[in-house]
Amino acid sequence: MTHRSHPDHPRSRAETSAPTLQANHPTSVPTPQVSHPDSAHAPVTGEPVAPGVGPVLGWLDGCPLPRFELDRRLAALRAGPRSSALPAPGTAEDRQLTRWVAQVVLTEQLCAAEATARRLPLEKPPPPHPNHPPTDAIAVRPDPRATDAIAVRLDQRAAVELGSIAAAAYEGSAAVRAVYEAVTADVTVSASEAAAYREATTRPPTGPTWRLRTPDGEFDADPGSLPVALAEALAAAVPGQTVTAGPWTATLVTRHDPVPDRDAPADGLLDSARRVAFVRWLDHARAHRLRLVPGLEHPGDPAQPDNHHRH
Repeated sequence: MTHRSHPDHPRSRAETSAPTLQANHPTSVPTPQVSHPDSAHAPVTGEPVAPGVGPVLGWLDGCPLPRFELDRRLAALRAGPRSSALPAPGTAEDRQLTRWVAQVVLTEQLCAAEATARRLPLEKPPPPHPNHPPTDAIAVRPDPRATDAIAVRLDQRAAVELGSIAAAAYEGSAAVRAVYEAVTADVTVSASEAAAYREATTRPPTGPTWRLRTPDGEFDADPGSLPVALAEALAAAVPGQTVTAGPWTATLVTRHDPVPDRDAPADGLLDSARRVAFVRWLDHARAHRLRLVPGLEHPGDPAQPDNHHRH
C-alpha cells in the first residue's frame, strides 16, 4: 500500500492509504517511493546568474532558465486585487512566497520540456469572449495571453493529493496536464485493491432507529438512548401502539432497519492512484533534471534559512 500525505507546504502529515499502483507506461521514468507530495527537492547547486541570460530561475537539463517569468508573476501579485493579503516585502514570509511561485514556474517549465520531448498535444484555449477580457495574472496562473491559459480548477481532494505546487502548476499549464495524462495513462487499480479499500472505509451499519411520538412532538431515536424501561416497552410494541413505562409515554410510529453502507467511497480511487503516480514521476524528474539556485530553494527544504514555523 502506498501512503498519501497532506501536501500543504512546507510540511506534511500522514493521511489515508491508497492502493499499490501499476504504472507500466513505456516512456515513463522509473519512480522511487516518496513520503509526500512536493517532498523531493532538487539540489541547490545552480549558478544564480548565467552568461547571456542574466538572473536565473533555475537550471533544467543543464540549461539556465531566465528569471523573468517569476518576476512577472510576483509583480502581478503585488499589483493585483489580493495584494493586501500578501506578506510584507523583504520578510521571511515574502521570501517563502517567492520560493513557492518559483517552484510552480519550474514545474511548468519542466513539464513543458517533457511535453515537447514526447510530442504531446496540448489543449487549445477557447477564443476570448469580447465581454469577458482576461484578468491580471496571479501566481498560480500563467499569463492570460498565453496559449495554455485555460481555466482549470481542481477539487479539494485532488489539490491535496497533488500538493500545493503541483496543483497550481496543473491548473495553470496545459503542458503539465498533458504530461499528467501521459505518465499516468497505464495506472490501474485492481479489483482486489478496490475491494480492500472498500472494506477498510465502509462504515458498519447503524442499529435500528425508532420514530416516536410524544407530547413534545415526533422524533427519531436510537433505542440505546432511551430509558431502559421505555425501550423495553417499545421493543414489544407494534407501530401505532402507545406505551407507558414509569413517567414516560410514547407512541411507536415506525421502525427503520439499519441500511448497510453499500456505496463505499471508491469512485475516485483510480483518480487518486493516478495523482500519486504523477507526484512520484514529478519528484523523480525534479530531483534528476532540475538544479535550483540560492534564494529560490523549495520552500519546504529544511536547509534553507526561512523554513521555520512561528506562532
